[in-house]
Amino acid sequence: MLVLDAIAAGSRTLADLVASTGLSRATAHRLAAALEVHGLVRRADDGSYALGSRLWVLGQQVEGPAALADLGQPLLDELRNQTGESSQLFVVDGGMRLCVAAAESSHGLRTIVPIGSRLPLDLGSGGAALRGGVEGGAWVESVGEREAGVASVSAPVLGADGDVVAAVSVSGPIDRLSTNPGTRHGAAVVEAAARLGDQLVSSRLDR
Repeated sequence: MLVLDAIAAGSRTLADLVASTGLSRATAHRLAAALEVHGLVRRADDGSYALGSRLWVLGQQVEGPAALADLGQPLLDELRNQTGESSQLFVVDGGMRLCVAAAESSHGLRTIVPIGSRLPLDLGSGGAALRGGVEGGAWVESVGEREAGVASVSAPVLGADGDVVAAVSVSGPIDRLSTNPGTRHGAAVVEAAARLGDQLVSSRLDR
């Protein structure tokens, strides 16, 4: 996973892998070669490393998060366009929160949460929305909690039984969102979360 994460983050040469993973040159080469055999890593014509197509095939079999991301992406794009800030969709994953979809703001100074990022569940408004305790139709905000200078507002996405299945968030620099991001964008986030919840229930993806 260290090697795959490093390649996904931009490590393209063996020297890059060694530097980013802390592995020895021999170990990094051995692991990358083994991953290549299984189609998880591929080599370009110039010898650089890239993620392999088998990862895409495997990813299509992760039905819940993948289907949720497909439903959520248009709403995140709309939310980004409406607020001017980056938007994200999170689910709980092994005691962390996993970003399964995102739409980046067009501002030069913006919050970037890459798809696949795993963030603390106990920090930030997204984590608070996923932990429960935030009623449907309500939002929760955080200011500089997970990362200095960043504010966010989130709302839970509820399934048919009322359980939290995901969280929709908007985040950006405090300079734009202020210390009360919920006042600015809470209503838009709640609306997006409610719409996604309705779509999940109608498609039965919350089961």
